[in-house]
Amino acid sequence: MDAALEQVGPRLRAARRARGWTLEVLAERSGTSASTISRLESGKRQASLELLLPLVRRLGIRIDDLLPGPPADPRVRRAPRRADGVLVAPLTLEDAPVQGFKLVLQPVAAPPEPRVHDGFEWVYVLSGRLRLELGGQEHLIEPGEAVEFDTRVPHAMSATAEGPAEVLSIFSPAGERMHTHGAG
Repeated sequence: MDAALEQVGPRLRAARRARGWTLEVLAERSGTSASTISRLESGKRQASLELLLPLVRRLGIRIDDLLPGPPADPRVRRAPRRADGVLVAPLTLEDAPVQGFKLVLQPVAAPPEPRVHDGFEWVYVLSGRLRLELGGQEHLIEPGEAVEFDTRVPHAMSATAEGPAEVLSIFSPAGERMHTHGAG
């Protein structure tokens, strides 16, 4: 079956449930049997215009609402920005469930103040040396090494005084707000 047609049933079910209607309510209002609607929603009956028109009219939606739109452009076109002196280049779409960034941290003599927030963070060092202060202990992370930690533990990241560090960082939306928009 065509992938677009496979989505008709679940989208029909979602539209019905969004109105708080049972199968029986939609059946009564559309003049279609509850068993036919159930089979359409589960994909056990092929959708046709003859079956769908009375349903979409009663639901107040269009036939197009039951079909997926064209695939979105997968390219990430978000501009890099600076936050607390760190160059932040987004690697994921803005509405992605997890956020990925390439961070370029400049050398500093002392690490920033540790922060705490909800979530987990995963970091991979591309180049330079990363100073990770985690729970009061300092760790030097070399290129090719990765770390994972609970961000509810006080933590701070910076490049060592030797030079900049480039890292890939993946975290939840709470971590994204904390790390890429600055301390404010």
